[in-house]
Amino acid sequence: MANKVAKRIAASREGIDRAKLYSIDEAVALIKERASAKFDETVEVAMNLGVDPRHADQMVRGVCQLPNGSGRSVRVAVFARGDKAEEAKAAGADIVGAEDLMETIQGGTIDFDRCIATPDMMPLVGRLGKVLGPRGMMPNPKVGTVTVDVTEAVKSAKGGAVEFRVEKAGIIHAGVGKASFSAEALVENIKAFADAVQKAKPSGAKGTYVRRVAVSSTMGPGVKIEPSTVANS
Repeated sequence: MANKVAKRIAASREGIDRAKLYSIDEAVALIKERASAKFDETVEVAMNLGVDPRHADQMVRGVCQLPNGSGRSVRVAVFARGDKAEEAKAAGADIVGAEDLMETIQGGTIDFDRCIATPDMMPLVGRLGKVLGPRGMMPNPKVGTVTVDVTEAVKSAKGGAVEFRVEKAGIIHAGVGKASFSAEALVENIKAFADAVQKAKPSGAKGTYVRRVAVSSTMGPGVKIEPSTVANS
């Protein structure tokens, strides 16, 4: 079994120059050609930024609405009461609650991918910081997950909104589609994501902001991209 996996990995890397910077179109074509798993592989983009997120003025975070969706089914939980709770249910939220939802999460059950809250619920949700924070699920007004417009927030999350946050090494990564997507759809999504990251450039960033960009599929090799080709012209 291990030999089969090793052979498949070696085969997927054939024809890829690890030192070369490919154009975004070339990179996407290579990734699609080599996505040979028995499931629909996720295509992920990774960007190495010239920032040190330990400094508050160099933190990069935001949200990107992928024009062609993410290709994955997103389960959404909403903290809301009364009319807003009903609004969230009507918009398609999978889980809606208040104290009951908080207790469920504290009990170790997190059956959702995205968490949204109305502003009045934040004192309650704040108690879950140690649980939701490390998972990147804590609602935040900067990425539109703390809002009175729960209908828009739920539909956005379901429709392919991708949150991003720079990690310690200055790297941002996100799933931007599936290998079954057309090359054109993947290119559009990658460019939209890169554009959102560019717009989130912090005031403290010095020198080259986007240093390296690479794209890969779940089981495939990484392909380096010439950063200038991911910019929306």
